[in-house]
Amino acid sequence: MKFNYIKPLIGTMLMAMFFIACNDVLEEQPRSKYTPEYFKTEKGVLGGITSQYAHLRYIYGNAYYFNSCLTGTDEVTYAQSADGNFKDMDMSGVGSITATGANTNVLWGNAFSNINTASGIIENAEIIGISDEIIAEARFFRAFDYFLLVQTFGGVPLDLGAGELKFNTSASRTSVRNTVPEVYTKAIFPDLLTAIEDLPATGRVTGAATKTAARICLSKAYLTYGWWLQNPNNIPTYPASDRIDPSGHDASWYFQQAYNVATDGIADPGPFGLMPTFYDLNVGKNDRNKECVLYADHTEDSEFYNGSSLTYAGGGDADNFAVWMLTWNYTVLRSDGVSSVQREAEQHLGRPWTRMAPTIGAVKNTFADKTNDSRYDATFTTVWRGNWTKGGVAATSLINANGMSIVPGDAVLSILNEDDPALVWGTDAATGGNVGAGTLPGRSDFVMNPSGISRYKYPGFWKLGVYRTDNGTSLGQPNAASTRPFNIYKFSELYFIAAEAAVKGATGSKSARELINVIRARAGKWSFDNNGNVAKDVDNSATMIAATPTTLDINYILAERSREYFGEGYRWFDLVRTQKWAEIAGSYEICGSGVTDHTPKTITRTITPDFYLRPIPQGQLDGMEMSEAEKAAYQNPGYYE
Repeated sequence: MKFNYIKPLIGTMLMAMFFIACNDVLEEQPRSKYTPEYFKTEKGVLGGITSQYAHLRYIYGNAYYFNSCLTGTDEVTYAQSADGNFKDMDMSGVGSITATGANTNVLWGNAFSNINTASGIIENAEIIGISDEIIAEARFFRAFDYFLLVQTFGGVPLDLGAGELKFNTSASRTSVRNTVPEVYTKAIFPDLLTAIEDLPATGRVTGAATKTAARICLSKAYLTYGWWLQNPNNIPTYPASDRIDPSGHDASWYFQQAYNVATDGIADPGPFGLMPTFYDLNVGKNDRNKECVLYADHTEDSEFYNGSSLTYAGGGDADNFAVWMLTWNYTVLRSDGVSSVQREAEQHLGRPWTRMAPTIGAVKNTFADKTNDSRYDATFTTVWRGNWTKGGVAATSLINANGMSIVPGDAVLSILNEDDPALVWGTDAATGGNVGAGTLPGRSDFVMNPSGISRYKYPGFWKLGVYRTDNGTSLGQPNAASTRPFNIYKFSELYFIAAEAAVKGATGSKSARELINVIRARAGKWSFDNNGNVAKDVDNSATMIAATPTTLDINYILAERSREYFGEGYRWFDLVRTQKWAEIAGSYEICGSGVTDHTPKTITRTITPDFYLRPIPQGQLDGMEMSEAEKAAYQNPGYYE
């Protein structure tokens, strides 16, 4: 395998993550050169630790990795301006997943580079006397990356050129993939068990790895491995291996361990916990709150610490630009011939790329209850409000729908919560036809029905929307990547993991229904009507709890996970883990790519067992000194080019 880890180590150290919003900050200074010898010093090891956090920004927030986790699921399909990167992942016949076009190098290259850095930290830290807590951070990240890799590719190599789980400092152009059980039992589980033992409850700096982060990772790994052992739909694995645990445990044992570790995390939360409402969890001013256990950090205070320009980003490297993809081109809206909703660095708006779109089923069925459940309102932008004066347009009011006047802050376009048969679809700009919307009597905003969601126009993704404090009274910097942290682990996942394990037979003090109802009760509490732009102190938690089925199945757990984590990058992993991908996402509804398309069409996907693993990047195969037959055997089935 082409693993030359000195250069990636340099790169990750130079782009080291610096934590913000705290008194204790990682203060590693950038150096022009890092060598294996320097890595044997205390400063070198601490620089390596810093790089562990930096590498998260090259995966989470990257739009192409984001795409691979969502497009092709029941949550997301491709949008009007999608290129092959997005159409390929849709599985609907408009493209195909290949080793050169699936962008799997985003994960493969960054994860393996970081794994080797972690191994170097573990080996050298022990020699020079670094504390067990610091070493545990490296163990956490080595396991974290291997867990991502094994879920995505199947079995992956533990030997990067110097022996299994050893630090490699010279290029190796051969490789052998370990089996899935070996990756879990040799790398993931041991590292995480040690990390839970040695990591502190409260991170040494804000955002650092903790016992809670390790418990989330371990409980989810146990849960995933239990499903893998059980293999309910006979999905093949690769490299081929018997679904037998080397330790002799069966799937039920692992489901119970997942439950135990997750409920231990709930009982021993340290500084973490649930935010009071779903809105409070996701509003930008509350970033890095107590529910956010692990995240890829960014800041508007410094381009160096942000890892990206604060004024214009091209979409690459460490840019946090995923949310652009789920943002349609709302700037086409016109009122009185004026661009009434202009591009703004604000959580409801941001930079539109129109590459990914939520399906109609996600909006109408997953989020069916939009009255009691606050999660739809605090996930999506469904109302676009006038901001033309911030863009220099002097008019104090404009004519919008039905010849009625609007002022800045008024709704220009709204997506209704439910289909209204009285809606009249427009034919020109005066009636909303220029964006495929329509009108309702007495309303000054253009409107559209949820069943009219199309590849051209759809709810925006408020949850991950841009938030900055330096806009002043202007539009700010809407062409920059997001300076918000990208959340990876939330405390709420412990409830979902334990509930799923309980559905799979694990037992304990809390049932699956009781665990899920903690989350659903919170979802029923409103502190703000996000799209209504008004405070809302309403508690529908009793109604939410009463509506929970007496007995939960895995489909219900998956639906709740989608309501909680829509668009955060979980969905492909959830459907692959439970082997429900083809069943749940085998077809979807959406309207076409034209401006006036508002008739839903059902699209069928072809999801075969081979697609449950992603292809090894072609660049990896090209760099290995192996025969074509050996390369073909190294690649996952169905992908060799």
